[in-house]
Amino acid sequence: MAAGNTSSLMRSGYRSHSESRHTGFSIVELMVILLIAGILMMIGIPSYQAMIQNHRLITATNALFMAVNLTRSEAIHRGVRVDMVPSGDGTKWTNGWVIFVDENNNQRPDKNETMIYSHGELHRDVRITPSFTDSKVQYIAYNGTGRTRTNANSQTSQSGNWLLEAGPKSRKVVINFLGRARVCDPDKEASSC
Repeated sequence: MAAGNTSSLMRSGYRSHSESRHTGFSIVELMVILLIAGILMMIGIPSYQAMIQNHRLITATNALFMAVNLTRSEAIHRGVRVDMVPSGDGTKWTNGWVIFVDENNNQRPDKNETMIYSHGELHRDVRITPSFTDSKVQYIAYNGTGRTRTNANSQTSQSGNWLLEAGPKSRKVVINFLGRARVCDPDKEASSC
């Protein structure tokens, strides 16, 4: 090959094998990148899981709070007793809940009674512990005036709370003696929650 041809090939973008540059990662560079990515994931995953648990807790708390308010407003609107009880066997609030017009005062939705709303089962991370004045049967009942009532006496109010927990976080849905519900954080409001 003539010397003139070689210089013209070099100018046109042709490089000889010894001059070509390899692109990509070496095995050592790839291992360092994977190591760094692994460390970042180990740091990030626990905080991501805590964020997901907190979101589940807030979602469950809001759903329960809204269900209590719906139970109360339906009792006022209809002018009759309306109950909210745990779904399924009636013992665990984590199974969900049912709101209905309890015509026979047995705290169980029967076929002939009007169903207003039902909520499905909560995620297994969420735990609910109820604490009410009348705790023989799990229920909250409102009369037509919007006040809570117990099974023993329509004039005795049913007050108390549900403690919802997911991981280290907790929330409470509190019902006062007038039947009004509110949400609080026991960690931030220890004296009033």
